Amino acid sequence: MKKPLPVAVDHPCRLEVEASGERHVLLPAPDEQSVVLSELLRRAGLPLNTRCAGRGLCDGCMVELTGGRVVHARSGDAVDASESVEPPQLRACEHRLDGTSAVLRVPLRSSLGHQPQIVSDYQVRVSCAHNPLVSVNGSALPVLGAAVDIGTTTVALMLLDLSDGRVLARTSKFNEQMHLGDDVLTRINLCSTDATMLPQMQQAVARQTILPLLEQALEQSGHSMDAVRCLTLAGNTTMLHLLAGVDPTSMGFAPFTPTFLEHRSIDAGAIFGESVAINPKTPCHLLPGAAAYVGADLTAGIVATGLLYEPGPSLLVDVGTNGEIILKVGDRLLGCATAAGPAFEGARLSSGMRAADGAVSHVRIDPSTMTLHCEIIGGGKTPAIGVCGSAYVDFLATARAAGVLGTTGRFDREAAGALRDHLIPWSNGRDIAFRLAEGPGKQPVAVSQHDVASLLQAKAAIAAGILTLLGQANLTPAEIKTVYLAGGFGTHMDRAAAIACGLLPGFTPEQICPVGNTSLAGAMLCLMDASMLAETCAAARRVSVVELNLDPNFESCYIDQLSLA
Repeated sequence: MKKPLPVAVDHPCRLEVEASGERHVLLPAPDEQSVVLSELLRRAGLPLNTRCAGRGLCDGCMVELTGGRVVHARSGDAVDASESVEPPQLRACEHRLDGTSAVLRVPLRSSLGHQPQIVSDYQVRVSCAHNPLVSVNGSALPVLGAAVDIGTTTVALMLLDLSDGRVLARTSKFNEQMHLGDDVLTRINLCSTDATMLPQMQQAVARQTILPLLEQALEQSGHSMDAVRCLTLAGNTTMLHLLAGVDPTSMGFAPFTPTFLEHRSIDAGAIFGESVAINPKTPCHLLPGAAAYVGADLTAGIVATGLLYEPGPSLLVDVGTNGEIILKVGDRLLGCATAAGPAFEGARLSSGMRAADGAVSHVRIDPSTMTLHCEIIGGGKTPAIGVCGSAYVDFLATARAAGVLGTTGRFDREAAGALRDHLIPWSNGRDIAFRLAEGPGKQPVAVSQHDVASLLQAKAAIAAGILTLLGQANLTPAEIKTVYLAGGFGTHMDRAAAIACGLLPGFTPEQICPVGNTSLAGAMLCLMDASMLAETCAAARRVSVVELNLDPNFESCYIDQLSLA
């Protein structure tokens, strides 16, 4: 964290910023005073969660104006702290200074320095031979490899000794592409409209994300970059296109055609550049995908979970911005992707954030006593600063069971009983919200009526995708032997709550098996056993992709799933 700059009281335009418990004073030059606040803070080493690339589409960069005045960058409308009883909350990407001074407070959940919890644990449910992708015979020096899961939001890396399969280090961080765009479609659209974006996207994930993670892992293990002989990389199809420097534009419109799906081996120099420390001839194996929106992260999971080898019927479900689903029944593999949106990652929700210290992670309402209990990541040592996806799933289930939410997802003040005082005005009285906790500055951490609507749309999209895929095989949820729940969200989600709110409709907790980061697991298997790479390639070719928009039952099923039972 940067140390506070010296205060210049007579400076005509200064910006005081309270962030992470420290106070900073910025003295913008005249030509910087027209720059939006999020960019000013980034230049000062105080980056915000500009997850929508600063387009005003999310609340990741929300800050409080505790003193002075700023103006809206496009409209010129002034926001003056002295004219409000409570400090105005505003998007830093949409406001700038107006030539006078201002004072901002950055909530922890808006700071990019507030690191998320990233799941690098997994279950491998198949046996693996020791047959690494590169030979370790005759080498007097260590021979290392790295398995990488490239997520849209986060990236996880595992460094292994290829001579014996030992895990030497694990590292993870945000995907630096999130500075350029929050989700896959945003990044595709940016590449389609600006030719300079593709190399920027490649550099963001390769040189600014994966390379630092590899360097960190090597430092932890006491090895040098010379020892790294191979990388295996899994991720969704768009992420692998951007890593390879291949334009993803064709996946942004029907018929959503990727340039490549097959396994590719690319020299490190073509990905990271010739001037970096890694040997430019080091092979980087991009795992194969099945379709534009059923990528290598899913095909890696098909193998790692053992789903490929069991008769089923079984499901692999990865709940994220795109709910990706694989159904195995007999010799058939059916796959689909449904656009759930970023709600379960906390994006565009009133108090939403990714899982990190200070996030409300679980919510319980006792219907007999109408008492509320919230769990906070960090054990309560950190005050609540926001709400993450697992808590939103809990809230839908427990608030409905207690009657606080009706079947349509509307708040019921009468049924709320002793919790009636938790229903508070929101968004300047234009909305209503349920207060879960009191955050810093006595600001409520809450779930608004608008949030509930967004959550219902997300859970309905995933539920309808599952039911439509089952319908293609004439199956019901009760006939599924195992539902493998992949990813960090699935790992921490309460299974009973996911069933009760309708996210996993019609299943029982006994059917559901959280399996962690199966994308990373599959990349590790392929790195350590060349036959597993061949198996993953074969599995990718076997997946029959179901286009949900062409299924006549999907829309009606989606509408049905918008309610809470």
